[in-house]
Amino acid sequence: MTITAATPTGSLPHPVILWIAQLRAWVFLCLLIVFFEIWARAAEGTSFVFNLYNIQSIAVFATAPLLLALGQTFVIISSGIDLSLGFVMGLSSVIAAHASNYFMMRYGVPAFPAMLLAILSGTLVAFIPGLVNGLLIAHLQIPPFIGTLGMYGVARGAAYLFAGGMTVAIDNPWFSAIGNGRVYGVPVLVIITAVTCLVMHYLLSETRFGQHTYAFGASKVAARRAGIDIKRLTLKIYLLSALGAGLAGAMYTGRFTAGAAQAGEPLLLDSIAAVVIGGASLFGGSGTIWGTIAGALVIAVIQYGLVFINVEPFWQFIAVGAVIIISVLVDQTQRNLTGGRQVE
Repeated sequence: MTITAATPTGSLPHPVILWIAQLRAWVFLCLLIVFFEIWARAAEGTSFVFNLYNIQSIAVFATAPLLLALGQTFVIISSGIDLSLGFVMGLSSVIAAHASNYFMMRYGVPAFPAMLLAILSGTLVAFIPGLVNGLLIAHLQIPPFIGTLGMYGVARGAAYLFAGGMTVAIDNPWFSAIGNGRVYGVPVLVIITAVTCLVMHYLLSETRFGQHTYAFGASKVAARRAGIDIKRLTLKIYLLSALGAGLAGAMYTGRFTAGAAQAGEPLLLDSIAAVVIGGASLFGGSGTIWGTIAGALVIAVIQYGLVFINVEPFWQFIAVGAVIIISVLVDQTQRNLTGGRQVE
């Protein structure tokens, strides 16, 4: 979507500069890979990127924050924020683990259908906080920051209550295969995440729902005057965001063969960071799924790369934080250069 502005065309910077700004996440990802490759060859005498194990590990590293970030992309484009996703993911993880055990042990359901029912249960339960978030924000006009922060606490408490303050172990080989299996060398988690990315990209770029999300983020007043049902759209956006968290929680259960209330707690900020690094504006109205994918990969490469070159893990937080600040500064600079016009 293009946001018009009064800036004269002649004052716009060179198209190449705008193109680089739009693709900054991918450019930075390439620079990171080159940096770690040079370091690995110089210090360790090995390759960072031409290593199948490293590639698979980075891809799996990125799946959970990316699943959270996909829904968060829609929320941020609509000029909102969803702070509840981390513990919605944890709640879904715990429910999926309980469901798998319940269907197998109580009713003797075979492992494969029990796994499907568990994933469905974990994903569906996420709709409850998503629905409440949407209703609070759309109908009661509660600011997204406050509404989702409140749901953060509710989901956190519910997750720990259902888990009994412990991790919920499962014994389902099919669930473990989903979380740790490979198809022709490609992790199943990566395949599921890739399919989810394609679906989300289609929703955002090819449907009226996606167009309305951009319009809503660009100008709520203009969107309302254009006849868009703002309340219904907001509800859909937060339900979609919760869906991503629910799927992430179910996949976590498969990967670690256990449900954990705190599963998504460290991933919430990573999900927001991935969207911002990917080029979405915190002012709303801009952002893409491809950018979010790049942002999630940037974070995964930083986290895995620093461990790979034996740097203390605490530097991860500093590095990711610096990248977020740089991304916001680039976004601000781009907006100033284009007079607020979003060049797509």
